[in-house]
Amino acid sequence: MGLALPPSAPSRALFLPGKITGNLLFLSGQICEWEGLPKYFGPVGAGFDTAIGQEAARMCALNLLFSIRAVAGSLSRVRQVIRLGGYVAADPGYPDGPMIVNGASQLFIDLWGDAGRHARTAVNVTSLPANALVEVEAVVELL
Repeated sequence: MGLALPPSAPSRALFLPGKITGNLLFLSGQICEWEGLPKYFGPVGAGFDTAIGQEAARMCALNLLFSIRAVAGSLSRVRQVIRLGGYVAADPGYPDGPMIVNGASQLFIDLWGDAGRHARTAVNVTSLPANALVEVEAVVELL
């Protein structure tokens, strides 16, 4: 697909990038940053270009892929994506937060087909760490 994972995904606080229990990997939320530098900022409001928001969510998903590889040892261990939680920094009444989170969902579907389809929550919030536009967390099942 011509994608590149970030060379690193430094933590901003005291948490693990992910934790395995049984065959499930619970991934901590990742914001739209590249090697610790935020790239997309919120909050968004009326007239915001959803495609830009989807790029930000896709960057979150790339950071999640980095975390999967770091914690599980290989992306080939992913059996299926179980759930995504997406958070969009937006003004009150902004209607398209779920469309922005589609940027992350689509990447997982593109990578794993039906195994990439997942349950999901997508909500708007008033702010995110580093004034990021999007944060995405995930749960994946491992082989």
